[in-house]
Amino acid sequence: MNKKLFYALIILMSLSLIGIIFVQGYWILESVRAKRDQFSFSAKRAVIKVAEKIQEREFEEYYHTVDKLIDSIGIPDDLTFDEYFLINEDPITKDLFLYRNGILQQDFKLSAPAFDRDLDSLEFKRYFNLSSRQVISRGGALDGTISSGDKIQEFSKIDDFRKMSYKNLISDVLEKNPIHKRVSVEEIQRVMTLELVERDLETDFEFGIFDNDLLTKVRSENFEFEGSSQFYQAPIFIDENGKTDYYLYAEFPGEKKIVISSIIGMIVLSVIFTLIIVVAYSSALHQLNKQRQISQIKTDFINNMTHEFKTPIATINLALDSVKNPKISGDPEKVAYYHKMIREENKRMHAQVENVLRISKLEKNELDIRKERYKLHDIIEDAVEHVALIVEDRKGAITMHLDAPKSSILANESHFTNVIVNMLENAVKYSSEPPKIDVYTENIKNFIFVKIQDQGDGMSKTAQRKVFEKFYREQSGNIHNVKGHGLGLAYARQIVEDHQGEIFVESEKGKGSTFIIKLPLIS
Repeated sequence: MNKKLFYALIILMSLSLIGIIFVQGYWILESVRAKRDQFSFSAKRAVIKVAEKIQEREFEEYYHTVDKLIDSIGIPDDLTFDEYFLINEDPITKDLFLYRNGILQQDFKLSAPAFDRDLDSLEFKRYFNLSSRQVISRGGALDGTISSGDKIQEFSKIDDFRKMSYKNLISDVLEKNPIHKRVSVEEIQRVMTLELVERDLETDFEFGIFDNDLLTKVRSENFEFEGSSQFYQAPIFIDENGKTDYYLYAEFPGEKKIVISSIIGMIVLSVIFTLIIVVAYSSALHQLNKQRQISQIKTDFINNMTHEFKTPIATINLALDSVKNPKISGDPEKVAYYHKMIREENKRMHAQVENVLRISKLEKNELDIRKERYKLHDIIEDAVEHVALIVEDRKGAITMHLDAPKSSILANESHFTNVIVNMLENAVKYSSEPPKIDVYTENIKNFIFVKIQDQGDGMSKTAQRKVFEKFYREQSGNIHNVKGHGLGLAYARQIVEDHQGEIFVESEKGKGSTFIIKLPLIS
């Protein structure tokens, strides 16, 4: 994939993911805001309704008291009558009708002590309706002899009218009572609870009544007025002019809990789905990047493999051409020299192929690794002999410090020898100066530790984390400056792990590396 296209796809996918997260967050915030507004509306209506019900309850109590007292008086102090007339014509018979509609007003006086007030008396009016119909013309001829008769009946909707008439009387009396005599804390708690249940607001609440901005005794136990808190207020005990000195304040500590609980399910699902998308996106991005790296590594591997095979093939061709030369073919020593060169280069190519095949078989679990009891010190000494000539050719040295008292392990001699050889060859290859290698062994509890320490070029922290990965090679300019395919240490790790061991590295750039193998001992 083109590098620019690759990064363009990553940017677009990342922006899309950020957009999804932003939309989800915005939706959650909007849902919370909508639920908070809905709660505020319901709570405000509940407080207003509580104030109205308490005021209505107070009026009802005194209304019935006054009505009973009026009925007990019987005879009014005064009686007045207002009459209204309406003439109407029947469209078919042409009869004219006279309608009378009058209001009968009865004036009463009540003793003020009935209301526990120091007043001499209270005046009020009660109203009745007087209605009648009279024929004043039949078919256009005047006729005033026929009447429907008079009848006195209570004014239509007299209860509502009477209540309205009494309200002024009663409110004038009650407004002089102290607030704690007009309403109790228990009544507010009871009415408020019913209102909240009716609106599905199951929450605690605190309340208090204020008189001209001063908190009265009518308040709940934990009510504290703070300007920063969310309070809902409603006027209470309003007079006929719509004015009052009293306001009912209420707060709902469980508001946030109700708002969040109402949408917590959708929030959780939204967060879960968003996390799934993020994880899936991260995984896809990781896999995409990994595949891209593998593609690059395989390309490097093919280049390295071509280079590794090109050199010995060219050497073999030159050696064969030289042997054909009559001057060389007649010299047994030179023929033997070129024969040895051909054999060594052939061995080298065979070893490279074997490394690749070993890794392939290990991944498919096809490599036959039979383990027997061996002395690890013997395996180390055998591996050192394999690389001794290479080290001597580089004018280097390998020093063994095999100090572990116990070295018996269960191992495959061939494969474990290859492991030690690979690490020793790496120590040689990655030493710019003549290689100086030390091999240590020691026992710690039931394990034997092998340390292969060199004074070579060392490696970076990044390289240390990836050095045991297949095909990985630390690059420094030309990738061919150190020959290899990045398979030796990957093979070593798999063999060690198959022996129930561990392998790790300690290194510092420019100061060499130390490879450590930990293996279980057998008795």
